[in-house]
Amino acid sequence: MDLQKIEGLLGMAQRAGKIVSGEFAVQKAIASGKAAALIVAADVSERARETVLREAEQKGIPVYNLFTKEMLGRCLGKEYRAVAALMDRGFAKTLDERVRS
Repeated sequence: MDLQKIEGLLGMAQRAGKIVSGEFAVQKAIASGKAAALIVAADVSERARETVLREAEQKGIPVYNLFTKEMLGRCLGKEYRAVAALMDRGFAKTLDERVRS
């Protein structure tokens, strides 16, 4: 798994407006059926992790545990981000390919 390529992919998705971040925005994306994949930081709180994982599982959304909150935020041009949702199936497919390689 090449983390630099994944960072670049997330940055590109952010610039394209195809990613949302933050617990509230991600929960809204899951509920609306628009989330194609979730990225959950390794150091997110247990409460937030359980909430997001439960909702993602119910909708069949793949979840990737990548980065720390600081690193995920940096990928997105923000400070800290605990969770993010890719809103585009193409970006989600590419993320899956990069995680598996």
